[in-house]
Amino acid sequence: MGESRERLWTRDFVLLTVCNLLLFLTVQMQTPTFPAYVKEAYQANDFVVSLVISLFSLAAVIARVFTGEALKTKSSKILAIVALGFVAIFSAGYYWAGSIVFFLLLRILVGIGFGMGSTTFPTIVSNVIPAKRIGEGMGYFGLSTSLAMALGPLIGLGLLNWFGFGSMLIVLVLLVAIIFPLMHFIRAYNQLPVSSGNAQTVTGIRRFYDKKLLLPAGLNFCLSITYGGILSFLALYGKEAHIENVGWFFLANALAMVLIRPFSGKLYDRKGHIAVLPPGAIFVGISLLLLSLTTTESLLLVSAAFYGLGYGMIQPSIQAWMVKVVTPEQRGMANGLFFNSIDLGIAVGSVLLGVIATHSSYSVMYRWSAACLLLFLIVYFLSQLAAAKAKKAAVASENVGV
Repeated sequence: MGESRERLWTRDFVLLTVCNLLLFLTVQMQTPTFPAYVKEAYQANDFVVSLVISLFSLAAVIARVFTGEALKTKSSKILAIVALGFVAIFSAGYYWAGSIVFFLLLRILVGIGFGMGSTTFPTIVSNVIPAKRIGEGMGYFGLSTSLAMALGPLIGLGLLNWFGFGSMLIVLVLLVAIIFPLMHFIRAYNQLPVSSGNAQTVTGIRRFYDKKLLLPAGLNFCLSITYGGILSFLALYGKEAHIENVGWFFLANALAMVLIRPFSGKLYDRKGHIAVLPPGAIFVGISLLLLSLTTTESLLLVSAAFYGLGYGMIQPSIQAWMVKVVTPEQRGMANGLFFNSIDLGIAVGSVLLGVIATHSSYSVMYRWSAACLLLFLIVYFLSQLAAAKAKKAAVASENVGV
């Protein structure tokens, strides 16, 4: 019986991972294609084009906050169905959007659906993964996001260029539709986490966060600032550095993440986050410094590999950390805060690093981006020293009491 409980690759785990892959794939198909489509179809200016991404992200951030709270008491299956319904129905509505205002409204509604789904699926899967294999399990589950990041833009741009906007939307809606029958075979919806007997009812704003999550969420935010610089300015940096195929960076980056995640997850389970986060931060820092010096595609690929290794070590470990330190009832909130720290970090990174690039160059900007990892390491080690000091003081106090 004990061996059965420790199984990771159950039917529910596999199905939830596939569902998450399909959901994120639909979003990653939209991210690179919609700004260009809006600019051409509606003759929109750059500010309106920026709203295509920012309004979607803002809607997802807000939806995750309330979804995390709803998962404590509501059916996760109902929430998942509502989320997918929003994504499928309102994505199909893009085709009939007669004005940019209607298009942006649909972006908000799809963002709400994605925010709900991207919180619900990880929360369900965190209840399925054995506690002693949470790092390994979240690492494998996170591969679905990495694959979507690698394949989504390629599929979306290919469909848009070869078959047109309508065909791309059909494929997008079909991918969401595939999730519905898969969900029928998942049994973990009613697998509620075991509540601790002395759990206290939390009211007010603390329903939406826990102070134990502030450190890992802050570290994730810091890491995501650097990714905002990659997403927003890599193509422009390629022109500045005279590198033609900068898109290879994303493919090499995703491949490195896919390769490292299973190993980093097992290392997290055995040694804890201190064995994973510092080397991961060093890898990302090296990547950004190499990127700032890049003038050839070969060096670009080396930089991408380092970034993928570091990002693939840090991100699933932080998610496992956040899920592990809260009560089972708070896992929805923890997952929502995890993804929100990513989106907010990317948004802040795009703005702050863009200001630096405006007053210097993209090469200088990536060197400053590497400084985020120095801050990451300083905050992390100071927090560990403070925790060790507090633990030592607590032990000394107990000894005095005895």
